Amino acid sequence: MLRRSRSASVALAALVAVLVLSWIFRGEITEKLIVRVIERSAALPDPAVGLPDGLHVGLCGTGSPMTDSRHSGPCTAVLAGNRLFIVDAGPGSASVLNRMLLNPGRIDAVLLTHFHGDHIGGLGDLALQRWISASAKTPLEVYGPAGAVAVVEGIKRAYSSDNDYRTAHHGSLIAPPEGRGLSAREFSTGTDGRAVLIDTPPLKITAFLVDHGPVQPAVGYRFDYKGRRIVISGDTRASTAVEREAQNVDLLIHEGLSPRLVALMERGFARHARTAYAQVMADIRNYHTSPEQAAEIAQRAGVKMLVFNHIVPPLPSRFLDARFLGDATSRFDGPIRVGVDGDWFFLGVGSTDVEMSSRP
Repeated sequence: MLRRSRSASVALAALVAVLVLSWIFRGEITEKLIVRVIERSAALPDPAVGLPDGLHVGLCGTGSPMTDSRHSGPCTAVLAGNRLFIVDAGPGSASVLNRMLLNPGRIDAVLLTHFHGDHIGGLGDLALQRWISASAKTPLEVYGPAGAVAVVEGIKRAYSSDNDYRTAHHGSLIAPPEGRGLSAREFSTGTDGRAVLIDTPPLKITAFLVDHGPVQPAVGYRFDYKGRRIVISGDTRASTAVEREAQNVDLLIHEGLSPRLVALMERGFARHARTAYAQVMADIRNYHTSPEQAAEIAQRAGVKMLVFNHIVPPLPSRFLDARFLGDATSRFDGPIRVGVDGDWFFLGVGSTDVEMSSRP
């Protein structure tokens, strides 16, 4: 017993010593941690360096206007070979991309699904970081349906003074005036509701109309690259267009709203006489897709894997994922993932697998 008591005393003394030394040298320890963070962020590579050929998909924002610590504003990164595209740029997009080691300076273009604020709120910051990190000599291209020009011009005006300051302060070698801001590539869909935006083999990117009324137009996107295929639904009600485009694709990234959980929020707001918020909770249920509906779409389309983004309502814990999914797992035979920021999917050329990891 005495020996155990002495061992415990020694362990306690050692712990106290460690704590005391940590406190004494807290400045030096903090500085070393800061240096490690700087080294990590300064070494952002070309996103494609060292990666096997295929489609790489990163969730750089899986939330909605109601964000939480696990779900920033909507943003999906698609790396096709060595070309990096961003679908939507919600608030916090640039920050999450940097945490995922996806250098904003390597972005080829941004593709917007529609113009709700949670899908465009980070666009100005994304353009700024891309411009400075690459000393870009051309503006960031932004593809979007009708209305994209007006949105892009508005963001350019909002960042005009900021851009002036950057060039004046850092000089034209770091911040070339010709590379500042954004350039809109507005498109319209044909009679079939589709528009091919990029067709430079082996990559093809197609936009297609979805139903997010009264938001019009709203689109989703399909990426085809060397036999691998993904579809990103954008915000939409349960859509036959998504089902059509998702036929036999490897990965369907679909928005999801849980009517059950949102109804709980509506009742909670109503009990506390927050009538405006209660009405919003009632309204949003009619232009989104439930997890069960998305699962049925994926099943009928023959999708290999279903991933949810634009998560409504916020899910601050993994323990809530099952409640969010409801009965979805019984309606789709393949794997389902409730997405979080940093999720990373790899669809290799010559394979049928979808591999998942994380880039926190």
